[in-house]
Order: sequence, then C-alpha cells, then structure tokens
Amino acid sequence: MKREEKTSASIMKIICVSLILLFLSGIGVMAVTTQIDNVTITLADGYEMTVLTSKTKVSEILADNNIVLSEDEKVSPSLDEEIKENRIIKISNRSEKEIQIAKVSEGGTDTSLEEILKNYAPITEKIVTKEEPIPFETVTKDASNGSKDTSNRVLREGQNGIKLVTYKIKYQNDIEIEKIVLSEEIKKEPVSKIVQVQRSVTSRSSISSRTTPTGTKYYKITAYCSCAKCCGKRTGRTASGTKATAGRTVAAPSNFKFGTKLKINGKTYVVEDRGGAIKGNKIDVYMNSHSAALAWGVRYLPVEVVK
Repeated sequence: MKREEKTSASIMKIICVSLILLFLSGIGVMAVTTQIDNVTITLADGYEMTVLTSKTKVSEILADNNIVLSEDEKVSPSLDEEIKENRIIKISNRSEKEIQIAKVSEGGTDTSLEEILKNYAPITEKIVTKEEPIPFETVTKDASNGSKDTSNRVLREGQNGIKLVTYKIKYQNDIEIEKIVLSEEIKKEPVSKIVQVQRSVTSRSSISSRTTPTGTKYYKITAYCSCAKCCGKRTGRTASGTKATAGRTVAAPSNFKFGTKLKINGKTYVVEDRGGAIKGNKIDVYMNSHSAALAWGVRYLPVEVVK
C-alpha cells in the first residue's frame, strides 16, 4: 500500500514539472513571435519622445501613447501606414493651403484635386506706374444779386490734371486680387471751371449809353486789375493820372468825362480810366487782384450819373 502511494506521488510530481515546463516554453514562444521595438515620436513643437511598442501601425502607436492630432497637424508616415525601418514618427503643422484642401475633401465635394489646387495657385506681385486724370472742380460764382431770373455763364473752362500713381498689384491665375497705392505724383495740376450765375439780360443786352448819359440805365459791367493780362502794364496808374483804387476807380467810355461819379447798383464810383475795349455800354470796375476780377465776371447792372 505504501509502495503504491509513493508511486502515485512520483507520477504527480512528474506531471507538475511537465506542466511548468510547457508553460515556460509557451512564454518563450510568445516572446519570440512578439517583437518589441523602440519608436521615436517627434511632436509638432519639436519635442522628441521614445516609446516601447509591439505595434507597427502609426495610428495604433499614437493611440497607445494618448497622442491625438489636431486639425492643423499632420503625421509622417500617415496614420494608415506601418512604421518604417528608421522607426521614426514625425508630427508637424500643416500649411493653410493643406488645411483648406483637407476641409474641401472632408466636405465630400466632387471637385478634383487639380481644381482645388488651381484655387491655391501661387500669388505674384507687380509694381505698376499708371498715368491717371485728376478731375477738375467746378466753382460757381453768384452775381445774380438775388434775382430769380438767372442764367449761367462759363467764365473759364475746366481742365483735368494728370498724376502718376504707383501701385503694388497682386495676381493669382492672372487675375488681379489686390491693389495697393504706393505713391502718387502730380504731373499737372487741374484747372477749375468757373461758372457765373447772373441775372438774365436778354432784353437789356441791346441797351447802349447815349452821348450825354443821364438818368438810370443798365450797362455791361466787367472788372479788371493792374496786371499785365488786364492792362498790359503794372504801373497801377489810370489814364487820368490817378492811382487806381478798388471800390472807387472805373474805366468808362470817352463820353463820360474824368471825374464823373457813377452810381452802379447803389454804390458810387469815379470815372478815372479808359480802355481800348471800353466802348458803348461797357464799364470796367477796378479790382485789387486778377482773381477778384475773374470772380466778378460779367454783370448787367443799373448805372446812374450822380449830379
């Protein structure tokens, strides 16, 4: 009986040893079939980390290490690829162009990659200088004295100026997408157009002065100054020898003697000057400047000889 018990105990020991040996051999087989490698992962900010993994697919390795890509990041090799022999995974930032293309692709459109890339063609810049007009302004002078029956008279025609404009122009696919002014240079100043609003004189334009003017009549009143354009000289002396004075001196036809006082539209002037063009029903009022004479223009006003 004791001998049988000893035999049974020996058999049990043999079985236990065999099972242990089988278990250890299985672990060895698993260790041989499962390869564990070092993989270097470089993040977008430049930080490097080395991990131990038995996985070979990029997405699985990143998932095991709790690394999630943001929208503006990309990975090489791609998520669906196996790691390469150098065992390096690199994460970097995507360009704006790549992000836009990815968004279009994710949207499920039927647009081809070629058409998408066409929208992100290189942008070229050019520096261009162009000659452009400067529009003239219109200046209106009111000489109607409150009259409701008026007409317009152009005293001077306007002229556009010229300027040289330098632009920086951006093109994409030969289409202008942006234009920035870099500089402007005036080549020719514009000349303003001068328009005078005056009392209508259709029925008075034929009125002329008599040889011996008396009473109140309407005359064609213009203006002048002592510049070379108006008088051909700059002395400021009148034909009567006096010094021309604004608000007093007028040039009148020879039928008005020097010293004659004329009330023009309620204001008194003195005949002190003559002029080659001052004939008939025309009287010239003296002004201090050529611009003031131009601003006066032509007016038809009542004139009365002051006795």
